[in-house]
Amino acid sequence: MVTAPTITFRRVTSSDLPILTQWISSPHWQKWWGPTEPEIDHIRDMIEGRDSTRPFIFELDGIPTGYIQAWDIGPHQTEQWVKDNPWLLDLPSDAVGVDLSIGPEDKLSQGVGSTVLKIFAKSLASDGHRTIIIDPDPDNFRAVRAYTKAGFRPVPHLEGKTVGVLIMQFQTD
Repeated sequence: MVTAPTITFRRVTSSDLPILTQWISSPHWQKWWGPTEPEIDHIRDMIEGRDSTRPFIFELDGIPTGYIQAWDIGPHQTEQWVKDNPWLLDLPSDAVGVDLSIGPEDKLSQGVGSTVLKIFAKSLASDGHRTIIIDPDPDNFRAVRAYTKAGFRPVPHLEGKTVGVLIMQFQTD
């Protein structure tokens, strides 16, 4: 009999920065993320409280396997953010956004991302969040497929509003 792995989430700490640096530097992250050093600096800002985004490492059976974060939409509904992301104004200020990336490349396309994201989104919903979104690049077919499997659906009135962004919203069961 095959047993499902135990999935856990823990807050990112400074001791996670080396593995995050390794992951972010890898080709499957670099295709969709920015340069490694600024990304690590941004995560460091989260850890040290200069950014309100909540970063987590998710583990499968105790082994770090990826990164997921939750960020509140309201603080990003500013001129600086809306200039490049006009869709932010079309969401309620109490909405929450999530981002997810699988760490090791050999864990891609195994259902890990969709499973982790569904658990994480359900947890956010149980905490009272009614609008939970994710914003992949529409050309990231693997991510869009995983997010759809996790229960996210494109938001029709936001499609095409920002080039390179597909806004998807979690649909609770």
